[in-house]
Amino acid sequence: MSEPSDPTHELMNPDPTSDLATDPLVELPDVSPTSQLVDIDATVEGAVTVTMNRPERKNAFDAGLISALAEAFEDLQGAEGVRVVFLRGAGGTFSAGADLDWMRAAVDASEGENREDALALARMLKGLWDLPALSVALVEGAAFGGGAGLAAACDMAIATQGAKFSFSEVKLGLTPATISPYVVAAIGPRRARALFATGRVFDAEAAMRFGLVDEVVADAAALEAAAARLAGEMLACAPGAIAEAKQLAADVYARDIDDGLLRETARRIAARRVSEEGQEGVRAFLERRKAAWAT
Repeated sequence: MSEPSDPTHELMNPDPTSDLATDPLVELPDVSPTSQLVDIDATVEGAVTVTMNRPERKNAFDAGLISALAEAFEDLQGAEGVRVVFLRGAGGTFSAGADLDWMRAAVDASEGENREDALALARMLKGLWDLPALSVALVEGAAFGGGAGLAAACDMAIATQGAKFSFSEVKLGLTPATISPYVVAAIGPRRARALFATGRVFDAEAAMRFGLVDEVVADAAALEAAAARLAGEMLACAPGAIAEAKQLAADVYARDIDDGLLRETARRIAARRVSEEGQEGVRAFLERRKAAWAT
C-alpha cells in the first residue's frame, strides 16, 4: 500500500480524459503509459512536464497512476536532449497521497500482496530519483504522504504559499517507509524523525526551512513563471553534463576525502574535458559564442 493521503479527505471517482502529448521535435522515445493518468508535454528546448492527471481524486495514488508514472520515468531515462523534467498535479493539487478506495482494498490484501504493491511504488520513486535530467516538483495544494515523497525524490521543489505538506502515515498506524530514503536525504534524519512521528501538517515556508522546498512563490501564476525561468536557465547546461553532475553529487556524498576520491574526481573531470560536450562548451566560452546545445 502506498503512503496515505489525509484520511479525512474523501475523493470522487476519476474520469481521466486528456491525451498524452509530446513535442515531436524533442528526441523522446514513444511515451505511452498504460492509461491516460499521466500527461507528458515537451518543448523543443528540452523542458518536459509530467502531469499527474487524476484531478477528481486530487491526484491520489493508486496502482494505475503508479504504473503510469513508472512508465513515464522509464521512458524519460533514455530521452535525448532533455535538460529539466517538471512534475506537477492537474487541477491545482500536487498529490493528496494514497487513494482511499485503494487503501480500503489493501486492508483485505495479504502481507505478500501489500509488499508487491509497495514495491511498485518504491520502484517508481527510484525511477524519478534516477532521471538524468534535473527534476523539479511544482507543488500547489496538498502534498501529503506519498505526494510529499514525490517532491522529496525530485532534485528541486518549488511551491506556492498555499501549499501544505504532511507525512501523515502514523495517524493511520502506518509509516512512510517507501518514501523515507528520499525524505531523509532531503531534510536530514532528525527533522524526518520529528515529521514522521508527529504526522503534522506544515506549510510551504516551513518546508523551505526544512529543505524539502527550494523556493516559495505567491500563487499558480508565479509557479508557472518560476518554471519558465528555470527552464530558461537550463538551456545553458549540457544534457550529458547535467546527468553526470547529478551522479557526481550522489557518488561523493559522505565519502572520505582520501587519495582514492581525489583520483576518481580527477578522472571524471579529465573525461569531461575531452568529451564532445566538454570540448564544445570550453571552445564556445573562449570564442564568446553560445554552445551548440544552447542555440
